[in-house]
Amino acid sequence: MPTDPALPDGRPATEVLAELRALREADAPTRGGRTFAYVYDAGLEGLDELAAEAYTAFATVNGLDPTVFPSVARLENDVVGAVAALLGAPGAQGTFTSGGTESILLAVKAARDHARTVRGITDPQLVLPSTAHAAFHKAAAYLGVEAVVVPVDPVTFRADAPAMAAALTGRTALVVASTPSYAHGVIDPVAEIAAAAAARGVLCHVDACIGGWILPYLRRAGRPVEPFDLSVPGVTSLSVDLHKYAYADKGASVVLYRDAELRRHQYFAHAGWPGYPVVNPTVQGTKSGGLLAQAWAVLQYVGEEGYTALAGRVAEASDRLLAGLRSLDGVRVLGDPAAGLVAFTVAREEAGAPDLGLLLHLADEMRELGWYLQPQLSFDGLPPNLHLTLTPATVGQVDALLGDLATALTKARGLEPVTVDPELAAFASELDPGTLGPDEVAGVLAFAGLGEGAGLPGRMAPVLVLLDALPGALKERLLSEFIGSVFRVP
Repeated sequence: MPTDPALPDGRPATEVLAELRALREADAPTRGGRTFAYVYDAGLEGLDELAAEAYTAFATVNGLDPTVFPSVARLENDVVGAVAALLGAPGAQGTFTSGGTESILLAVKAARDHARTVRGITDPQLVLPSTAHAAFHKAAAYLGVEAVVVPVDPVTFRADAPAMAAALTGRTALVVASTPSYAHGVIDPVAEIAAAAAARGVLCHVDACIGGWILPYLRRAGRPVEPFDLSVPGVTSLSVDLHKYAYADKGASVVLYRDAELRRHQYFAHAGWPGYPVVNPTVQGTKSGGLLAQAWAVLQYVGEEGYTALAGRVAEASDRLLAGLRSLDGVRVLGDPAAGLVAFTVAREEAGAPDLGLLLHLADEMRELGWYLQPQLSFDGLPPNLHLTLTPATVGQVDALLGDLATALTKARGLEPVTVDPELAAFASELDPGTLGPDEVAGVLAFAGLGEGAGLPGRMAPVLVLLDALPGALKERLLSEFIGSVFRVP
């Protein structure tokens, strides 16, 4: 039977590239310092071009087998060696991965298998502060590990070291600390958590995906930074993203272990099939050597002095931004930001309670002015806030940002408060996400302005204030359904 063709007969390269460029015009800008989440902009001329050329040179190299492509082993050893020199200890070994989520998943997998084979634990637990990245929960769900969540200090937003120690049991395979946590940009008490873990014979992972590359260079730039890496007794693994403050293209990360014996538990090997013998250090099998090559090239290009100078620029931007935020009425910076991330909340009046509706109106108003600040909803008594990621490119934007923020805050305070109908909230709290049918889910999404075919709403405040009011399990179900509606073939 005849079918419609899956693809056109072929199009000129110029036409194809023109369409791709047109699609990019609807995206948030990734350069220029006005998008304060998801992107890391060094502001260095020629860096993007270097990364692109390096990727192109290795795009067709298959990183699956370094015996066929020995360049892969050379580049990875160089990159991991640089990370180990910056963050490691003698004998530290690691692996280049596709990003922080894969690095974290591999660290949890290594800890799970270590607990099984070395300690005989068949039902392992993962002890986390409540601010640990969601990737740890993803890893726990994928790998059959029970996540044990410990509330953080409600004032400092740092992990509560005594409470973390008290949560350790004979089933604990891994305990986690963040440097810094993504949500608030604060550094957990690594030494205390790692010491408690070591005393129980438990592995300790430091999630330094954000801070791992910038914190040592902030120290070299003269900023006080407490030890947090594999030099700290009891720390057994660490993750650091090179596509963050090392400014490589996404995705590029490294997971580092205290020694090769622990790293071995990360690997997957299989000889029980008729094909080639398989050994995979990472979740991926086949992978382009391009991402590794561009990360290597960027590290070589920027160098020690370059990264020290870039870290100093981030610190300068942070100092000026924090001072400006603290001068605005009703604005409260959360915790003690230490590594380029800042979270703040707002109230109707000075020292008032955080106002979610006002906060979300502010985010929408800032987006109208060409800025993207990332809204974060309330959680377990922790206040909703706006999250900013500072990069060297934001240094020249701080004054403009603060000026627009003051203007947007005045306008947001004059807007009609955005709230959730109490009856709707009560109704939603009774819904069982596991039993909702497609029609019921579609109805709730439509009420939130996220119905099929509706596209993304112009203002997110009404959507996010509703999400904030929903129970966590229902929130997760609706978010999954919404993303499913975005990635849907017509």
